[in-house]
Amino acid sequence: MTHWPVHGEITGPIVMIGFGSIGKGTLPLIERHFKFDKARMVVIDPEDKDAAILKKHGVRFIQEAVTKANYRDLLRPLLTAGGGQGFCVNLSVDTSSVDIMEFCREIGCFYIDTVAEPWAGFYFDASKGPAERSNYQLREAVLAARRRNPGGVTAVSCCGANPGMVSWFVKQALVNVATDLGIAGEIPTSKDGWAALMQKTGVKGIHIAERDTQRSKNPKPPGVFVNTWSVEGFVSEGLQPAELGWGTHETWMPANARMHETGCGAAIYLLQPGANTRVRSWCPTPGAQYGFLVTHNEAISIADYFTVRDSAGQAAYRPTCHYAYHPANDAVLSLHEMFGAAGRKQETNHILDEHEIVDGIDELGVLLYGHGKNAYWYGSQLSIEETRELCPYQNATGMQVSSAVLAGMVWALENPDRGIVEADDMDYKRCLEVQVPYLGPVIGRYTDWTPLQGRPGFFPEDIDQNDPWQFRNILVRD
Repeated sequence: MTHWPVHGEITGPIVMIGFGSIGKGTLPLIERHFKFDKARMVVIDPEDKDAAILKKHGVRFIQEAVTKANYRDLLRPLLTAGGGQGFCVNLSVDTSSVDIMEFCREIGCFYIDTVAEPWAGFYFDASKGPAERSNYQLREAVLAARRRNPGGVTAVSCCGANPGMVSWFVKQALVNVATDLGIAGEIPTSKDGWAALMQKTGVKGIHIAERDTQRSKNPKPPGVFVNTWSVEGFVSEGLQPAELGWGTHETWMPANARMHETGCGAAIYLLQPGANTRVRSWCPTPGAQYGFLVTHNEAISIADYFTVRDSAGQAAYRPTCHYAYHPANDAVLSLHEMFGAAGRKQETNHILDEHEIVDGIDELGVLLYGHGKNAYWYGSQLSIEETRELCPYQNATGMQVSSAVLAGMVWALENPDRGIVEADDMDYKRCLEVQVPYLGPVIGRYTDWTPLQGRPGFFPEDIDQNDPWQFRNILVRD
């Protein structure tokens, strides 16, 4: 694209918390697509390893950790300097999304993040049980904040690639499947309308199905955790319990599965880490594959959003929903090495940047399954080559996240008084309109694959041959 549109004006300061792989990629998108006063843009990060990039772009840098003790005193003057309406872009780990979000709304500033993040120490707090360390509980804290203070200045929760973009993919995929099945009707405009359409379409479940094929020119060395995005973020969520939105069609539950006693009731968790839990899934490039059932906010929010309730408030319909993630091969090796050491992470982290990746794509989409046309994948096939042409400082994985942050910021400016929202609540068409130029090929593909294909093999298996799309058949049980 030779002419990049300016989507809006940010009249107050911009404060970016965190300047890791996603922060670096988001910076040039903010510069490209918004009118703003660069003299009032500030980036805060406890490390200065990429300070040279900020100096090159003329952006002020504060080397400091945002903590529970200092966040109000640190952020207030930065977000209110010079008048106008500020925008806090939280792309950091170990910073409480709820606390910072509520503070921003208190002082009248926009807010966006890519994950419901807690303060440092939460993920590895041995005094907390699995339910307490779950994304379900982190999301419930966001929902509680929304109930405490409905409406007001817009704060966008969990708006990266996933969670975030994939919620918009789900709606577009659902419209496509419904159209191909001959289900007539207007595109829904409410949560109830979307849930009713998914029920009518017969979708039993949704995989956030991803295959990252990006390869480095250098083999992974021992003792180094290599990934295409934040190692800290991946390890933190990977050691949380596996979580999934639990569909009403399911007839079997793993023996180590547990339900939550409070909240929306849309999800369950397993008493095992998500990054050591495998599931069967499908993506267009590899076909059938194993993925890791890593917990993600969207597995819960999507299942909750598409729940149909009866007159008594009980779930009459809900799709199963979970992540099925095959990261880059170096990250898979890193996980094997980490879990081989009883979950003790390697001492060194390394994120593959756009210069050391030789080829590959991040194929990230949603697989809607169990309907009249079996299964349908819809998503992005962004390559490292196209990413380099589109925008600096990121690989294909990062570009899918940073462009979703861009879309969320645009939507917030255009909808300034919507209160706390999740990606599921936003206008999927508008968000994808902003984001698609950065996603490479965006395709839809039907498949006749099911998790029973080729099974049972040489050994007996405990499977349900009457319904291929039972979680009993999807979960890999060794």
